[in-house]
Amino acid sequence: MGNILLFALIVGLASALVLIPFTKKNNTSKEDKKPISGAVIATLIIAIPAVFAFYYFSNLDMNLSSLWLFFIIITAAGALFASGKERMIKGILFAGSLIIGVYFLTAGIFNADEKFKHAKMEEKVEIKAFDEKETPASVPPQFARNKMKKAFGQVPNTSYYELGNLQIQKVNGEFVYIAPVEFSGFFKWWNGDETPGYFTLSATDSSANPKFMKTEMVYTPSSYFNKNIERHIRMNYPKHIFYGDVQLEIDDNGKPYYIRSYGEFVSARNGFTVKGVVVVDPKSGETKDYTLADAPEFIDGSVSPETVSLQNSYFGNYVHGFWNSKFGKSDVKLPSDEGTEANVSPIFDENGDMYYFTDFTSPKAGVDSMLGYSLTNSRTGQATYYTGNLEESYMDSQGALQIIEKKFIEKKWHGEMPVLYNFYGEASWLTPVLDSNGFLQNYFIVSAANPEISVYGTTPNQALKQYKTALQKGGSTVDGNSKAEEKQVTGTVVRVYKEKSGDYTIISFLLDNRQSYVISSENNALAIYLQVGDKVNVNYLETGEAFLPVKTMVIDGLE
Repeated sequence: MGNILLFALIVGLASALVLIPFTKKNNTSKEDKKPISGAVIATLIIAIPAVFAFYYFSNLDMNLSSLWLFFIIITAAGALFASGKERMIKGILFAGSLIIGVYFLTAGIFNADEKFKHAKMEEKVEIKAFDEKETPASVPPQFARNKMKKAFGQVPNTSYYELGNLQIQKVNGEFVYIAPVEFSGFFKWWNGDETPGYFTLSATDSSANPKFMKTEMVYTPSSYFNKNIERHIRMNYPKHIFYGDVQLEIDDNGKPYYIRSYGEFVSARNGFTVKGVVVVDPKSGETKDYTLADAPEFIDGSVSPETVSLQNSYFGNYVHGFWNSKFGKSDVKLPSDEGTEANVSPIFDENGDMYYFTDFTSPKAGVDSMLGYSLTNSRTGQATYYTGNLEESYMDSQGALQIIEKKFIEKKWHGEMPVLYNFYGEASWLTPVLDSNGFLQNYFIVSAANPEISVYGTTPNQALKQYKTALQKGGSTVDGNSKAEEKQVTGTVVRVYKEKSGDYTIISFLLDNRQSYVISSENNALAIYLQVGDKVNVNYLETGEAFLPVKTMVIDGLE
């Protein structure tokens, strides 16, 4: 509170000096000076409360650069009221304020190259293959939110509260959704003073039920005045530049903290680059700020999703500067708006590190081909852009959603949270499918390069198994996963089953070791001649499945 009062006092005094004329056309007598002092006091009485109220309720940073528009108005009025040499001096101030104003207003045109430089990503072709033994964090947020609402009866004094914003994170090695309980209005906050806790729900198991965790929180987004979390952060860090909403993070002991990303403008209060994160204990109000490198380990989202979305926009639009983004649009790629948090989707890699996923598409209307996709580390802000196989045309997330809508058009089901994975060496969209009430019905997988190959199952892993079979039947090469060990076995064929699939044949066979294998004639043309009694040497991937995918096979006597 004291920071705003001091800032308002300084601004009020400066405004009085510029606004009040201290000279007149005629010589000023001692009597004439009394009205001047009165005008100064009157200006202070008006300016100080006005500035205080503006900064208190807007939570704007208290840097001098935030006053540029106010400076133009005050210097214009000061020059208008002044006369003689004083008018000339204040006129120069007004001209200077106009120049500053033009600089601030046009900064977005001239700093586009710098924005792109800040957002530039490392480029690679494709992400690692997904380990099919793992379960992706694929429970859709809308479904998770619906389940939490139905479990809201666990909250004491339920009528006081409502469910807050949902976000995903890792707690004790498990991927979970977190949603705080928030006040449902001013009078509920006035009577309640503190919220009772938060909900947690598995992000991998759609059959799991929400759990309500009791812990009092005083400083929250739905609190008012100095107990409002954003205002509380601003009071402690009056000059920090924040971007993105506050988010709730839970440490491994179940203790909640609110966090918010801060950074700096690219130039002239335009653009943003993230530098660190502020962490607040919502019960005591204790605050600490950290650089991104020093952020506590339990924090998954040091970089806000809004910041990542902004950086994606810089990277996609400003590859050749500002004017190209508006007119020529050469090499421009637009980030998708299908993400679950500020147009990006949080996902986790095999090490449990969180990334924000975004796919990029063409600015040309009616085109649903994907130009690439990005993964941004949610703790460091470091991003990688994946071009995909340039010899193939990948379908974007919107195209995947349209396929789902057409597939279930009679049931009026729709997809949510499409994420691109590398399944068995094939770029593939995994999308949860919801009914019109927001309840999860199945998981849909479709090839980004070959949309005719698609499956769905009640769980992600069930859909994966069906997808492997669909790929083999479609003649695709199945490369397995990032952790599957390649092994070799020699044995005698006990049983053989062959199935025609398009231009190729799928051969399933059982060896005398009682293990079954599967191979496509696309990978080995001579496999179609396999018969019972043949001795074979097989290189396969140990995926743990009933039918192990074969990479190479040699049949004695044929090769």
